[in-house]
Amino acid sequence: MIHIQIPATSANMGPGFDSIGIAVQLYNHIWVEEQTTGLTIEVKQKQAIPVPTDETNLIYQTMKYFYDQKGLKMPGVHIIQEDHIPMVRGLGSSAACIVGGLFAANELAGRPCHKEELAQMAAKLEGHPDNSNPAIFGSMVVGALDEKEMKHVRLELPEDLIFAIMVPDFPVSTEKARSVLPDAYSRGDMVFNASRAALLVASMLTGKYENFHMAMEDRVHQPYRSVLIPGMNEIFAHAKELGAVASYLSGAGSTLMAIVTKDKAEEFERGMSEYLHQLEHHWELTLLEPDMEGVKIERE
Repeated sequence: MIHIQIPATSANMGPGFDSIGIAVQLYNHIWVEEQTTGLTIEVKQKQAIPVPTDETNLIYQTMKYFYDQKGLKMPGVHIIQEDHIPMVRGLGSSAACIVGGLFAANELAGRPCHKEELAQMAAKLEGHPDNSNPAIFGSMVVGALDEKEMKHVRLELPEDLIFAIMVPDFPVSTEKARSVLPDAYSRGDMVFNASRAALLVASMLTGKYENFHMAMEDRVHQPYRSVLIPGMNEIFAHAKELGAVASYLSGAGSTLMAIVTKDKAEEFERGMSEYLHQLEHHWELTLLEPDMEGVKIERE
């Protein structure tokens, strides 16, 4: 049986809409093996949203896509799915299923594709590469996608950063999050975001944490989506008071992310937990280190 581990990802980092994402140490697991005929899916970890156990399952659909793309006959498969990445919370749960399905199918088919080709497939299926890339390569990945191909660069994250995920008890669907965005932006907003995205990448590479608050500023998606996340701006302000070097909306939401240095992580966790406990909605705070490896495969 093949075991695949896929990390959660946090995309749309500040001004990096549909282009910049990171991987963190929270994982989905897939076990897969061929069987004589048909499809069997076992779900080991319950989610707030039921996971399909028929052919509408995203892992199975992605595996079938792979076999169709390679001109191969889809075998009967037995899939065991254990999800620890919360669904519809902006932490890459769909990308984890797509990446897991592609790598599972590639292993069963005798590895006809290398990692780069699988990354191209994943970005095409997702429609943007900022979740799938870090799920595959780990750390922080900057990517761009056009009609023909996806280009990406993996950056090594500084070792002393901790990512504090703040997950509320309500979802925000990607469709809803996209619907609140405008159809056009001003030249000023585009210049604003381009300069911040460049500053973010340069500051991450050089460890200039003093730049992070400005570098995470955004005029493309976060201001419009804040109406979907009650108290978002106040939470960001409180995170800054507690020593976070930056905060941003993870993916399409509803998870909020704060970045802290290891020396301030314990104090931040204590103070932020107390603050979140006072809010209307229930928030779950977890401090995670970045995942530096991406998807892992082993045969059991």
